Amino acid sequence: MRLFDDAIAPTPRRVRMFLAEKGVEVERVPVTLGRGEHLAPDYRRRVPSARVPALELDDGTVISESVAICGYLEELYPDPNLMGRDAKERAVIAMWQRRMEFELLLPFAATFRHTHPKMAALEQQVPAYAEVQRPQAQARLATLDADLSRTAFVAGDRFTIADITAFTTLSFFPRLCGLSLDDGLPHVKRWMAEIATRPSAAA
Repeated sequence: MRLFDDAIAPTPRRVRMFLAEKGVEVERVPVTLGRGEHLAPDYRRRVPSARVPALELDDGTVISESVAICGYLEELYPDPNLMGRDAKERAVIAMWQRRMEFELLLPFAATFRHTHPKMAALEQQVPAYAEVQRPQAQARLATLDADLSRTAFVAGDRFTIADITAFTTLSFFPRLCGLSLDDGLPHVKRWMAEIATRPSAAA
């Protein structure tokens, strides 16, 4: 296997953290989104969607979309478990994972993509859209803080893929979107500090 990877973007980092939690190393091929390398013809032939990350299997199959990649890796390397041990736990973790993607990652990503100067070459920016998304991101931060006042981790009492999605989102986007984790979010700050001590956080 080999992983087509961008060293900066949060979504590829999700897969790197997942691999690190599993203790699995794969060959990594850099694809720098900021330079538009994902749009190059050679890459588009391999990954028509131009998505990064992408995992190329030994038989030539290419899996893009980070959660799909993680699901494949979970099947290959079931321990430590990050996506659920039985039907009930898999459903609960999948629920929280989707919430972190749709309710947290997406509004932050939309704000960044439609306001940051470095994205202007890659995005048809609509600043008014960002202004709608920014307060939604801030509101979801407050909800996450309330969620984390009740549980140690996003999906309950142990670290899962939902924590990886939320952590990589909040490690990258807030400062680039004019939002802060410093005020009024004690449980988010506690959780961020704890996740940051995990070896996989350096991935």
